[in-house]
Amino acid sequence: MGEDIEKAYILHAKDVYKYLLSITGGNTHLSEELTQETFFRAMRTINSFDGSCKLSVWLCQIAKHLWYQHLQKQAKRRHDELSHDLQGDNSPEDNIVLRSEKTALYKAIRTLPENMREVVHLRLTGEFTFAEIGEILGKTETWARTTFYLAKLKIIEKMEEKQ
Repeated sequence: MGEDIEKAYILHAKDVYKYLLSITGGNTHLSEELTQETFFRAMRTINSFDGSCKLSVWLCQIAKHLWYQHLQKQAKRRHDELSHDLQGDNSPEDNIVLRSEKTALYKAIRTLPENMREVVHLRLTGEFTFAEIGEILGKTETWARTTFYLAKLKIIEKMEEKQ
């Protein structure tokens, strides 16, 4: 079993790291940590891998789950930081406008179906091509391109509704 994970690491660590790098907004340190944790979890749960998808896809699913866990932990900490940030150098009016625009964008992205959200994150924050996105998500390059285009249209539509 140890040799299997070692082989999987050699074959897929770069892809898992690249995937994590894209969804963490380019945070190399966090991506490295989560890549290591992904393979640690994979080693512990390798018996649950049923072969219904590619091993790289399964590993990226573990990585995504770890990323979501990290975000949940961060959200608990951010409440206090957010209050402090709103008292920065900008005027209160500027802070309200900036926060409103940022909130509207994130809300628009958040309303997208999960597959669209993933494609948007992989494309905008990572260096993934549409072919790589298709591979990671177990779809075709055409599917990734189309999904990204439709997601952009939905985001624009939601943003225009807010104005």
